[in-house]
Amino acid sequence: MLGWLVALCIVILAVLIWPGKCFGTEGSPAVLQRLGTPQQAAKEKRCVSSDRERSDSVHRHAACVGAVSGEETHTVALICKPSALANYLFKHCRTFGNYSPCGGWTWRASAFLQSVYQACWPYDSPVQFVRDNLQLSDDGLVALDWAVPSYQRRRRTSSHSTSPILLIIPNSFGKITRNVLQLCETALSHGYLPAVFNRRSHNSTPLTTVKLQQFGDPADLREAVRYIRYRQPAGRLYAVSESTGSGLLLSYLGECGSSSYVTAAVCLSPVFRCQSWFENGLCRPLQWALVLYQKMCLSRYRTVLAETLQADAAFASCSLHGLEEALFCQTGHAGAAPAVATGTSSSSSSSSNTSATWDAYWERNEPLRDVDEVAIPVLSVCAQDDPIRGDTQSTIPLELFETNPHFFLLLTDRGGHCGFSTQSEQSAAGAPGAAGSAALPYSATGHCATNWSHRAVLEFFRATTDFFAGEERAKQLAARRRGLGGGAGGRLFRHRSVSTCKRVPACSHNIHAIYNWQRSYTR
Repeated sequence: MLGWLVALCIVILAVLIWPGKCFGTEGSPAVLQRLGTPQQAAKEKRCVSSDRERSDSVHRHAACVGAVSGEETHTVALICKPSALANYLFKHCRTFGNYSPCGGWTWRASAFLQSVYQACWPYDSPVQFVRDNLQLSDDGLVALDWAVPSYQRRRRTSSHSTSPILLIIPNSFGKITRNVLQLCETALSHGYLPAVFNRRSHNSTPLTTVKLQQFGDPADLREAVRYIRYRQPAGRLYAVSESTGSGLLLSYLGECGSSSYVTAAVCLSPVFRCQSWFENGLCRPLQWALVLYQKMCLSRYRTVLAETLQADAAFASCSLHGLEEALFCQTGHAGAAPAVATGTSSSSSSSSNTSATWDAYWERNEPLRDVDEVAIPVLSVCAQDDPIRGDTQSTIPLELFETNPHFFLLLTDRGGHCGFSTQSEQSAAGAPGAAGSAALPYSATGHCATNWSHRAVLEFFRATTDFFAGEERAKQLAARRRGLGGGAGGRLFRHRSVSTCKRVPACSHNIHAIYNWQRSYTR
């Protein structure tokens, strides 16, 4: 009881002191200067669209960012390699520059508190879910939860529907957060068919095998995508991942390449360097909370998991590193039991073995291991004050976005981890605002305005789709101008196709019919 009182006092102090102290009206943070984002360019709204910048060797550009609250200007940087798609995104994605985070003496100004709020606070969503349990090739089960409005009578969508599908990948711990539910609600209001992917044993999915899904193993996700393509063959497929779930999405896109069936993807507050994040990326209290949640989810399978791993060691671990290593890492010699990692080792030889297997595990599961094979546009939405991911310079691979034309980074100065609370959300806390009521068909439920990151996600999908459609139309127009598919060429092609029929044995009346057709054609 005393511990709960101490925790409550800490939260109250954070609510009262932290927001005003850390996020007063002191201008933009110094991190932007260290990243090389020019402040003057942001204020003047200069970006990647100029032809002179495309010819330069500088690949980092400041997308204007001009949300102004009082005397403070908030900066959002679009970091990418110069390309035609980058210019199109900057021109047509107005949401990128319309970010006005909460400031002043409010808990929403705290990166930590709004991150905890989005991850843990319950949300009375107006959508319902229809579950599809998919049996995999190894008899394992994963689940797809299809979001449908509560007022919709038909619980299933026709396979002939052309509505786009939005595949949502939650965090790697299986927690369906407030952020995921809000994204489903927003996607439904914009005509998407949202489907939440649940890994083995996550979110009440039965565990029918003793195999758990590794952090970056995309085999299960690949089979789920094939099922989605089978069920909805006419709709475009888009993908959104949250937090550590981005590791699975990036692994899938890199391993499948151009065969991913995904048109575009977005990572919300992703964790890129996952091995170092598991080792020392979180403070102890947050690690304990996440480890406790994982143990609670696995406790119902403790007896059966003990057949293939040392369950006692796994449930005794107090860190993410220890729990992940106990569940998935094997010792160096064949036929041995799974390695046990509790933070200490009995000898130097066992320490070297577990270290080798831990590194080998991340060689197979690091999200960016096949990043050069990604063949679709991928947007990452990150905040510099993210308390979960860590320091910006050491946790975000800026060189990836500066050199790879498929990756785009939308970097905000504030927003927390999957938070991105705005002033419009704060003003609409009790009733839907103008933007929310215009976007949501069921705004009578009294929910807040649409989250800024969710609007940026859907606008990114729309812009990329329009860009590729325009490129395809341009290619077809160029082909017509070159004379392919014209009137005379088409008649000539049909004449040649008829002449090939003479090779096929035919009776006399068939040959006579072909001759009559040719004679009438020449007239």
